[in-house]
Amino acid sequence: MQLIRPDININFLEMRKKALTFSAVVLLLSLGLIIFKGLNLGIDFTGGTLVEVRFHKQVEIADIRQSIEPLGYGKAVIQEFGSPTDILIRVQNQADVESSVISTGVLDALGNHFGPDQVEMRRVEFVGPQVGEELKTAGFMAVLYTLIGILVYVMFRFKLRFALGADAALMHDIIIVVGVFSLFDIEFSLSVVAALLTVLGYSLNDTIVVFDRIRENFDANKKKKHPEDEVIVCNQSINQTLARTLMTSLTTLLVVFSLYFFGGEVIHDFAFALIVGIAVGTYSSIFIATPIMLSLEGKFEMSDEELKELEERP
Repeated sequence: MQLIRPDININFLEMRKKALTFSAVVLLLSLGLIIFKGLNLGIDFTGGTLVEVRFHKQVEIADIRQSIEPLGYGKAVIQEFGSPTDILIRVQNQADVESSVISTGVLDALGNHFGPDQVEMRRVEFVGPQVGEELKTAGFMAVLYTLIGILVYVMFRFKLRFALGADAALMHDIIIVVGVFSLFDIEFSLSVVAALLTVLGYSLNDTIVVFDRIRENFDANKKKKHPEDEVIVCNQSINQTLARTLMTSLTTLLVVFSLYFFGGEVIHDFAFALIVGIAVGTYSSIFIATPIMLSLEGKFEMSDEELKELEERP
């Protein structure tokens, strides 16, 4: 049984002005949150202390967090390392407190909660704020280089206006995802940067599928020269790929929701970023990339008369 009729014909582009206005408002709100409220940066970016401990029996991460919460480390990153009894605890440094004092305090808190003979220190590492700044810059540059690479790739595969439409949709997705993290004060770590790069790839794949069908239909309708004809062809192309777009998004979301609910705390924020990114990316491939590409029609390419004149020149 088909979930989406093959003859479906929704006039998506008729809603493009409302969609672009809605996206502009959401983008402004997201940028406002990022600029004025800021992000809850993890110790990957701010610096901190890493403590590796070994328990003599398996313990719950929630119990570990509860034991060190009185020290002010309720937002510590806690994860298994190699085995269920080896635990990594990453905490943000406190002002004028040395790393050795922090690690001793964490070990004492764990010993008081679980018993001093149940836990032993394995190693302590200090991540300075300079390293955090370098990671912050590297994460930003990774996203920037990806956007530039995508712009070049789509420009050569299609045309410049297609590339600008795709990049605009991707920037739209990234800003909204980061804005959601700022709104809910969710920790922004390196795993979230990895999720953002994954969202870029997923959203681009969706957009390329739509653009590929648009190009095929443009080639099949070369005689149609009126601007409104392009709108009709693009609308037809979006409808033709709609079933594939929605089914891909739904099946991917099923997997990501499973990671979110059952994957554990380690990948919780990573999965959340993917959930928001996939939802926004599906929306942008329909309502952002194509309308922006259409709005740039004729601005970055020569007309047939200009091409003919250029060919006739000696």
